[in-house]
Amino acid sequence: MPNDKLKNYLHLHLIVFIWGFTAVLGKLISIDAIPLVWYRMLIASSLVGVFIFFKDYSLRLSNKTLLVMLVAGVIIALHWVTFFKAIKVSNVSITLVTMSTGAFFTAFLEPIWYGRKMIWYEVVFGLMVVFGLYLIFNVNTSFSLGMGLALISALLGAIFTLINGQLIKTNKPSAIAFYELIGGVLFISIYLAINGSFTKDFFILPLSDWFFIFILASVCTAYAFIAAIKVMRFISPYTVMLTTNLEPVYGIFLALLIFGQNEKMSHLFYIGALIIVTTIIANGILKNRGKSNTKNGIKGKVL
Repeated sequence: MPNDKLKNYLHLHLIVFIWGFTAVLGKLISIDAIPLVWYRMLIASSLVGVFIFFKDYSLRLSNKTLLVMLVAGVIIALHWVTFFKAIKVSNVSITLVTMSTGAFFTAFLEPIWYGRKMIWYEVVFGLMVVFGLYLIFNVNTSFSLGMGLALISALLGAIFTLINGQLIKTNKPSAIAFYELIGGVLFISIYLAINGSFTKDFFILPLSDWFFIFILASVCTAYAFIAAIKVMRFISPYTVMLTTNLEPVYGIFLALLIFGQNEKMSHLFYIGALIIVTTIIANGILKNRGKSNTKNGIKGKVL
């Protein structure tokens, strides 16, 4: 149904808007990236666990599927750590602009992942989005470390999206989110334990940090995590990743409102934003025509 397609596509944009706000929260929270992600995943996994309990969903999985989800959890944990670290060492704008390369990575990885031929316009669209976001800000070489971390984060995010594109075929979104979050928590916990980071000071945070972390874990993670996986039943991983490139537009706009001149926008912002929006609309039209419905390896309707 066309209305179902539109509903899922608009829902995806709401999720991407929330992800854009995630970057702002990462800047507002004072603690370092690794403990930040640990708190985020711990609280989020607890909230998802409560949701599953009240819904009485089954968490039974095969050992193989469980292992895949736990590994995916490690990947998303590293994705978030590099993402927040990039924000800490640079700023929201530079990090989000560099994250746009996720569509470029996905355009090349998805054909290999699903065993299909590469579609030319996917590569073109990925490059157009990267170019559009490049125009938004003149890249400053003093932020090279932040850009490098964001580049790694984008690659990990692309891989994570492809893994979930397969998991969602036969598993509930809530179960996927729960086990992936648990996998990330366990991975970071082992790292922190080895480094002796679990001290008394580790658990003493400013009240503002607790507030922002809870928003980050509940709205931006528990809700957005499950919703994003569910949406992937109807939208291909490439379309998800391409639409995710609106995250910098939303995030930079929010950062400008909150941080003011510290996130000053370039005069090329509107040109870049126009390129991004045009690219996403063009991609949606081509997907709706069904040119690649049988090639994406995703069950359900594909935008």
